[in-house]
Amino acid sequence: MAVKTQVSTEIDLDRPGKQQGYLRVPYSHNLAGWAELQIPITVIANGSGPTLLAIGGTHGDEFEGPVALMKLARALQPEEVQGRVIIIPALNLPAVRAGTRLSPVDGMNMNRAFPGEYNGSVTSMIAHYMTHVLMPLADIVMDIHSGGRSMVFYPCATLHRVPDDAQYARMLAAARIWGTRYVFIYTDVAGEGLLPVQAERMGKLVVTTEMGGGGECNPGVLRVAERGIRNIMIQQGLLSGQIEVPPYEVTLVAASDPADYVAAPADGVYESLFEVGEEVRAGQMVGRVHPVERCDRPPEPVMARTTGILIGRRAIGVTSQGDVVATIARVVEG
Repeated sequence: MAVKTQVSTEIDLDRPGKQQGYLRVPYSHNLAGWAELQIPITVIANGSGPTLLAIGGTHGDEFEGPVALMKLARALQPEEVQGRVIIIPALNLPAVRAGTRLSPVDGMNMNRAFPGEYNGSVTSMIAHYMTHVLMPLADIVMDIHSGGRSMVFYPCATLHRVPDDAQYARMLAAARIWGTRYVFIYTDVAGEGLLPVQAERMGKLVVTTEMGGGGECNPGVLRVAERGIRNIMIQQGLLSGQIEVPPYEVTLVAASDPADYVAAPADGVYESLFEVGEEVRAGQMVGRVHPVERCDRPPEPVMARTTGILIGRRAIGVTSQGDVVATIARVVEG
């Protein structure tokens, strides 16, 4: 039975070879009553093998994923592939164009929109199409994130501790192959409707990341992202070649306690006292918030409530009360 969706494409998802086109999303706005949003998609298929759905730009201010996947979409040829690769470098295209976390079209966060709605807003319709058309085709769902404009992360592959032990073991093996120093098990502290969670519920091998951040496309972090994509494709049998092993031991860390996510106690300018990758201890001041209107008042201290590695910190100075400014992760057993 065909899925009812308002999103269309000229791409034949089952055809061998290389196709490049668009996901076409109906979008009526003040300057065009009849219009569509055109999201680039590349499909490369050859022979039998798994299907990889590779996604960047779920948040529009995270650029390593879109750049790495645009480069892959241009370079990858059918004769190199055993299976099928579906590449969407800028899933939230309006947000990527604007360099914003949320879509300027409807104000929605793509990573809080799943499973989506057939007749919802633009973001919701895209999420619905992903859930009901593309994700069911995929064996591996890769969603490449970074810290965006607001956060900087020590580059790491990330995952949830899903209930299914066999699925978790596959995801952890893939995360380790990505090739970052840390593999980060994270907890959702800012709402539901995440793309990776939807894919996990569907039983997929889900690969996610936090590739740096700060609203830039860092060359060193981009190289890590490109290496990780290639390593996963080799591990899963989509490409031939040797997995590139980094010159360091991969360590599994987790931020499973809500206290690991430290929020600013006040508005002001945030000063981090540590860089990502450094160890901090419970009760230690990790930063301070300066009240720019009151030079006669001391800054508000920001205290760590747990001990571990500062895996992420606030990237931009101007900070509001309640913004997460530090994320602390502890070494755990695999």
